[in-house]
Amino acid sequence: MGDAVNSIPPLIAALVLGSALLHATWNVLLRSGADRLWSITVMSIVSGGVGAVAVFFLPTPETPSWAFAATSGLLQIGYCLFLVWAYEKGELGQVYPIARGAAPLLVALGAAIFAGERLSPLSLAGLALVSCGIIGLSLGRNRLHAQATLLAVASGGFIASYMVCDGIGVRLSGHPVAYFAWMSMAQAAPMPFAYFALRRRWPVIGLNREAAKAVGGGAISIVAYGVVVWSMAGAAMAKVSGLRETSILFAAILAALFLRERFTWRRGVCAGLITLGALLLAS
Repeated sequence: MGDAVNSIPPLIAALVLGSALLHATWNVLLRSGADRLWSITVMSIVSGGVGAVAVFFLPTPETPSWAFAATSGLLQIGYCLFLVWAYEKGELGQVYPIARGAAPLLVALGAAIFAGERLSPLSLAGLALVSCGIIGLSLGRNRLHAQATLLAVASGGFIASYMVCDGIGVRLSGHPVAYFAWMSMAQAAPMPFAYFALRRRWPVIGLNREAAKAVGGGAISIVAYGVVVWSMAGAAMAKVSGLRETSILFAAILAALFLRERFTWRRGVCAGLITLGALLLAS
């Protein structure tokens, strides 16, 4: 896997930017849900169901990638739970930038340790900007609840962990799309049991507005993360992660438009700092 992978090709960059918008969109749908744990469980079931159908038309990933797909699935369950808990304590415009902003830093560290990737000196400047943005959202007037901050940072840790896991796994798989299908099933299969353990009932999918939002969010999430996994097969993990975190700005705008959250100057500046820092990390 060696040293740093060169700059992201324009096509991949454009796809990852589109993925960023899609990712922010499904988080808006999740944050607006009446029962967010139920919503993210349904989203996972939809993603896993599509993966289960796809495997019949795709080759089996190479054996060395199987453990990474399974591990990523478990890590994503942790991410789902911590993200839901964070949204119960804070707004999208606060939680999302912290969770997503912490991820590129941790992805860069994980990619350097486990995949031998080395970042340019310029990218290190992004760390300070990301840190300043996160601190700005966590402190001062209208600051995010301390527990929500910790939950959001923990979510970022899960994001970084599963992205590094998938970055390595997809390169070992021999077939990125097949790897993503199997990983989606690995994440989806335990989610109903996690829901049952916390709610003491099974996630029933009815015919209503909440179900439509959750199913739609699941469909969007498939494309959003599928593009990222495919991109990491040929581009540096930290670069893909950093570019994808432009979703922070998309989320801030969508939160103001559709969730009626206040787009204060503090949130705008902090989201901008985190986004710029993430882009520098991708340099």
